[in-house]
This record gives sequence, structure tokens and C-alpha cells, in this order.
Amino acid sequence: MLKPLSDRVVIKMIESEETTKSGIILTSGAQEKPQVAEVVEVGPGKEVEGKLEKMLVKKGDKVVVNKYSGTEVKYEGEDYIIVRQDDILAIAE
Repeated sequence: MLKPLSDRVVIKMIESEETTKSGIILTSGAQEKPQVAEVVEVGPGKEVEGKLEKMLVKKGDKVVVNKYSGTEVKYEGEDYIIVRQDDILAIAE
């Protein structure tokens, strides 16, 4: 498993709907990039003035992220994105 460093978070995008409400199937090019992801792993936090800053997200959280933030990584056949905690806009409850 990928273990993020500092205030980084490994997320996996949640698949978007491929069919509209009226039943039209969308090609991948017609779909917007999804913005909701699941947190897979969380780093220990960033050190600020000698103290470890607390991470606000945890493994399993559903989060909303900036549309094009982070670094895409393929690891053991799976696609992940590594983002900084600051790139996470909200926790979806």
C-alpha cells in the first residue's frame, strides 16, 4: 500500500454515473471529472514550528477535492491520486 508522507492523502476517485436520468449513456469524454473521492491512506501530518499539525481526514472518509489537484499514480494496477490536505475542500457526510 502507498503510505503518504507529511500532510499528503492518497485518494481514489469514486466513479461517476455513466447513464443520464433519461437513460442516455455517456462516453468517458462527455463526463465531467468526478470530484468526490474516498480516502485510502493519510500521512502523519505536517510539522509546523516543531509541532505535528493534526490531520482532519481519516481513512474511509468521502471527500470533495479540487477538480484538477494532486498527482495521479498507478500502483499495483489501481489508479490513485495523492493530494495535500489543503486540496481537500470538504468531507461528505
